Amino acid sequence: MTSPTWSLFICLLFHFWKVFLVSTDDAEHTHASFCAPDTPSTGKVDPHHPKVTGHRSNVLDLKWNPFNDYCIASCSEDTTVKVWEVPPQGLLRNLTAPWKELQGHSRRVGLLEWHPTASNILFSTAYDYQVMIWNLDCPEQVIKNPLRTISHHPDVVLSLAFSTDGSLMATTCKDRKVRLIEPQTGSLLQESKTKVHRAAKVLILGNLKMILTTGTSIWNVRQIALWKQDDLSVPLLQEDLDGGSGILFPFYDPDTHMLYVVGKGDASFRYYEISAEKPYLNYLTDYRSLLPQKGMGVMPKRGLDVTSCEVFRFYKLVTTKSLIEPVSMIVPRRSESYQEDIYPMTPGNIPAMTSQEWIDGVKRDPVLVNLKPGSQVADSYLSLVKGVDTRRSQSRPGLLQLSYIQGQLDSTKGSKEAGGNDKGHEDGSPLSNGQDLALCSPPKTENELRLKFHKQQEEIRRLRELLNQRDVRIMQLELEINNVKNLHS
Repeated sequence: MTSPTWSLFICLLFHFWKVFLVSTDDAEHTHASFCAPDTPSTGKVDPHHPKVTGHRSNVLDLKWNPFNDYCIASCSEDTTVKVWEVPPQGLLRNLTAPWKELQGHSRRVGLLEWHPTASNILFSTAYDYQVMIWNLDCPEQVIKNPLRTISHHPDVVLSLAFSTDGSLMATTCKDRKVRLIEPQTGSLLQESKTKVHRAAKVLILGNLKMILTTGTSIWNVRQIALWKQDDLSVPLLQEDLDGGSGILFPFYDPDTHMLYVVGKGDASFRYYEISAEKPYLNYLTDYRSLLPQKGMGVMPKRGLDVTSCEVFRFYKLVTTKSLIEPVSMIVPRRSESYQEDIYPMTPGNIPAMTSQEWIDGVKRDPVLVNLKPGSQVADSYLSLVKGVDTRRSQSRPGLLQLSYIQGQLDSTKGSKEAGGNDKGHEDGSPLSNGQDLALCSPPKTENELRLKFHKQQEEIRRLRELLNQRDVRIMQLELEINNVKNLHS
């Protein structure tokens, strides 16, 4: 990314709106279920809104599938992990039957993570100190045997993080050590030995070849530490923050090199710029509010409002008011056009490989997408079509896919010429919803058909917005032309 003026971030704008959580006195619904509203509308959610109810005890973690917006995994104190398929039209009644149920842990499961590039590969860790890897692309509805079990931790695993291509996994444990593991083989590559920093949360800064941890010093001062990815003996940098007691949750945006540090129980959070050279960590400013947060979630980059220069969006959980408060980080620019310098190509919702390819040892970078409105149509199933190679290209991310399509066109060129000239196909193969019909397989189930329909409706909405923006631009140009004519007349 070209070097933008990071001083703009010092005057970031914050936009808030409130979405109320479901509140109920029923312990079963409060602890053993969760709510997945189907619309982004604001206001209080109906207490009787349908929920996902299938666990027998407290739900401890939830993670949406990065390649399927209608698939969510949950883990519970009942020692199980369950994967749910939420209907595209939303829940009309309580969802009680999971798509997959994973049974392998002997104690409560506290943490889930999806693989960042392979489809349907899920990681779970529990209070049995095991990290289990699950392959969801199997016919069984109840899976009792994980693909692999990683047993390098002497205590409870506190956090998991992956490198950009998913070839490396970093963990922190209750023993406060950082471990670097190769998930495909389960082998332990490195383990930190220092006692001056007690790590709690970890991130792999893939584009900088660094690892970042948050934790405490030996004096119980909250602290940030940076490590070389290939050397965990001594931290590159340690920065003391304050004497707070809440856990620090780090969020990193590789597109802008911005680090956001959020403290549990705090009413503020800090953000920094990270660089590959000293001093590595540059403090920018912090955001302060009156209400403390108990938890924090983020919106994927493809869900941001790029027309308003929104670069990050948090969802702040405020339990004292029973609400979720979105906080948008917006770069204040006057131009209404798309800002390419703050929106480089970014990982999208297309997996780079199937689960079987990952099991076979394949390593691929994520498939990048352009966030420019109308530039592409996100399709989670495109990469699963046989013959399409979705590997990342640094210079031209779509080159491999285009070469495959060109080969398909060349193979059918003779048949097209024999059948006569078709004006609708003179410039290439027909497209439907932005996709090559040669690559589009008909939906096999009612759920896939409904999914395709909703994606088509979303694309129509985006095209209408783009058309409206162009109409406004045309009107502005016409006014400018008239002004020029009046000046010369």
